[in-house]
Parts: sequence; C-alpha cells; structure tokens
Amino acid sequence: MQYDDVIMGRRSIRGYLDKPVPRELIAEVLALAMRAPSSMNTQPWNFHVITGEPLARIRRGNTERTLAGEPDSREFRKGVPFAGVHRERQVDVAKQLFGAMGIERDDKDARQDWVLRGFRQFDAPVCVIITYDKVLEGSDDTPFDCGAVTTALVNAAWSRGLGCVINSQGIMQSPVVREHAGIPDDQVIMKAVALGWPDDSFPANAVVPPRKSVDEAATFVGFA
Repeated sequence: MQYDDVIMGRRSIRGYLDKPVPRELIAEVLALAMRAPSSMNTQPWNFHVITGEPLARIRRGNTERTLAGEPDSREFRKGVPFAGVHRERQVDVAKQLFGAMGIERDDKDARQDWVLRGFRQFDAPVCVIITYDKVLEGSDDTPFDCGAVTTALVNAAWSRGLGCVINSQGIMQSPVVREHAGIPDDQVIMKAVALGWPDDSFPANAVVPPRKSVDEAATFVGFA
C-alpha cells in the first residue's frame, strides 16, 4: 500500500476471522512499528505477543473478575473521565457502533456483551500487550513514545492486511494479564492491541468515526 492508503483506509477492527496470524508476519509488523521516533532514542517499549491457550486464559480471567465486581487495576494512569466535547465524541462513536450492531439502548444484555468483548480482546487471535520499563515510570516522554509506537504498529499491521484495535479493557485486570503473559515486574503494563485478520462481515468493522478538520485542529502562525 501507499502511505496515504494506509492512513486514510485504516480503521479500528473489532471482529476477526478465526484464522491464525503467522509469527513471522507479526515480527515484520513490529520491526516496522519500532521505526517510530522516541525521545533521545530511549525506545522504552516492550511487546508481549500472546495467542492460543495463554490468551484464552487471559480472556477467561478478565471476564470472570469483571463479572465478579473486581475493581479496575490498570497500572498506567487513567486521568479523569472525559467531559465536554471529548465525552461527546466518545458517546457518538458508541452510538455508531451500537447502531451498526443493532444493539438497542434498553438491551442491557447485548450492551454488556459488547463491553465484555473488550475484556476478551475482541476475540482476536492475537493480543499485543505494550509495556514500558518501570525505571522510566513518571517520565512525560515515555507514554508519548509508547503511543507513537502503538500508532505505528496498527498502521504497519493494516499495510499487511491485518486489522487492530487499541484497547484498554483488555489490561484493566492487570494481575491476570501479568500472570498469563509472563510480564516481569520491572515493566509497567500500558495498553493492549487486538490483532488479526478483519472479518468483513462484522458490522462494527465498517464504522469510521468523523475526524476533526485541519482548520479545527491547527493554528498557523507567521504564514502569509
């Protein structure tokens, strides 16, 4: 693909084919992603790529603990809930997804099942857990750098015909993830990325949320 095709064509994929992804292809995607810039070349990121039975155990543990009322144990800071225009955008994309899936506002069971899909890594055949070295905890640059490599990862995957969705629910029960992914104590769990072959028949995969325009987002100073 041309670069513009990747950027303009990529979308978040929440439904996947039951088809394995070769390890060699994932390594190729990661090699591309790791060309992302980082502050002073610190390259703080680590990737834990999980599939098969270990991923199934994470899914079960996430779901069981969530349904049992276990509190969120995310390790990376969450900040405050969205408000104002940011909350509006969050609600709007939820409406788009529920509409595509035919989930009615008062259908509590269907809405809960949709939420639990996130804890199941959207049933993708692969989950990539992004962590950073704990010695860098508190650094302002480290989360920025990990965000950059994660964006590069999903774009690189799309260029190879794979789909992804960046996901926080999948790492909310961090003890489960840490145990079954074998993540050492000197790393902080930051984000999850579901990865696999897109299922084109899954309605939510067609959802493309609107984007801010350049005029809304950018201020140009000193130009004629």
